[in-house]
Amino acid sequence: MKFNFRLSILLLATLFGIVFSVPSLLQTENGKRVNLGLDLQGGLHMLLGVKSEEALKSKMKSIATGIGYFTEKNDILVEDLKISEKNEISFIFLDSDDRVQIEEYLKKLDDVKYIQNGDTFTILITPEGSQAIQEQALNQAVETIRNRLDQFGLAEPTVAKQGNDKILVELPGIKSAEEEKRARDLIAKSAQLYMMAIDERHQSKAPLLSEAQAKAYGDLLLPDVNDEEIKYLVRSIPILDGARLKNANVVFNEMQQPVITFSLDSLGSEVFGNFTGKNVGNRLAIVLDGKVFSAPVINERIGGGAGQISGNFQLQEAQDLAIALRSGALLAPVYVLEKRSVGPSLGADSIRSATIALIGGFLLVIIFMAFYYGRAGLVSNVALIVNLFIILAVMSLFGATLTLPGMAGIVLTVGMAVDANVIINERIRGLLYAGKSVSKAISEGYEKATTAILDANITTLIAAVVLYAYGNGPIKGFAITISIGILASMLTAILGTRGIYEAFATSVSKKGVKYFGIKDIK
Repeated sequence: MKFNFRLSILLLATLFGIVFSVPSLLQTENGKRVNLGLDLQGGLHMLLGVKSEEALKSKMKSIATGIGYFTEKNDILVEDLKISEKNEISFIFLDSDDRVQIEEYLKKLDDVKYIQNGDTFTILITPEGSQAIQEQALNQAVETIRNRLDQFGLAEPTVAKQGNDKILVELPGIKSAEEEKRARDLIAKSAQLYMMAIDERHQSKAPLLSEAQAKAYGDLLLPDVNDEEIKYLVRSIPILDGARLKNANVVFNEMQQPVITFSLDSLGSEVFGNFTGKNVGNRLAIVLDGKVFSAPVINERIGGGAGQISGNFQLQEAQDLAIALRSGALLAPVYVLEKRSVGPSLGADSIRSATIALIGGFLLVIIFMAFYYGRAGLVSNVALIVNLFIILAVMSLFGATLTLPGMAGIVLTVGMAVDANVIINERIRGLLYAGKSVSKAISEGYEKATTAILDANITTLIAAVVLYAYGNGPIKGFAITISIGILASMLTAILGTRGIYEAFATSVSKKGVKYFGIKDIK
């Protein structure tokens, strides 16, 4: 046997395939493995709607907060800063000398326009801005939900846009009702964090006020998280929102109860410090998803931009809330349009059926190749086995998700891989029938077969790339397995088998035409 570079490449590919396939084949704890998709191991499928109109309200609150901070920082006197029912911000400036400075600030704001009428500025969202904000809300919801689920610990969740206002979520491995509820709560949690000033002047009236009466003061009426009978009257324009949140973690207080500590970015720390410095003796409400978690009295200026949220949490509840805060608030709330659970038994049936199809098809191909092409067929079978190991190894290495269409792709890849070997063997046999020597027939056979194999595989590879680019989860899985299979089959069929023939050239020449399943040439 003579080593050659082609045989060396095949041996390295075989070693690579075996080493990186072992964790998936043996389901070991160590090493990267192929993850099973929703249709193979069961789980939760949800289609979510997005309340994109709420994103417009959040945007206006954020703009109003920015205006409040800008005017206070620059000692610009304004009054009656508020957001109307029409989702418009308005305020009155008290010093005409400040008009130019205010206009320069407003011109820098994206997606809005302003109207000046005397001393009153009115700010509203442009039609183009409205569309952009709603698109941003959808994209941000997809990214936020994906981040939350990654931190939740689920393997390969699918989170993707569906149309212009829907989100597809697939969670493999969700098996119990408790896991499903926890995942749904984490997905749907808005995690809108605000720091809001208590209206100290009217707070004593809060238990007797209606929502409309609170609005007349320019306030909001919010319930306490532990007792909804307790009401807080807070200024409608927040001091800070969750956009300035840098981190959130769960710790235990002196009573060994879980609480959430959070830290703000540099701008948030500055705003927080300035506000607390000017409001010593007043109260600050920490509001999360429309409920007041705490309303401590400000005893001194608070620097460093750190705070704490306590609410009689269970540990898991606190951990999930910290995940939601870290991954960012949803600009627009989501709601479930469609939900269905895929049981693990159905997934097991799918695996069994697909495995039978794969093994059955594989064995039939191996038997046919060995019977029809003799020892050359055995060489092709070696390449076919290495091909399967490479597919599994590459998928394991990248932590890919194997779905039922993906398994179908592997079955199809077996046929495509053996097709390349059939083309090569038929080219060689044709040259042998034409009177060529064995070595000459092998050399010319590979040269003539390579062009046809490349043409067929490259066109299929292009189709697979298009499927991946425009398909959804299962289609992407099919495209990935087909693509890996095509590249692996070209490696094993064109390089690998020829390397074997070159290594055993003497034995192949002695066997002559019989090596390729030809009994005799007349």
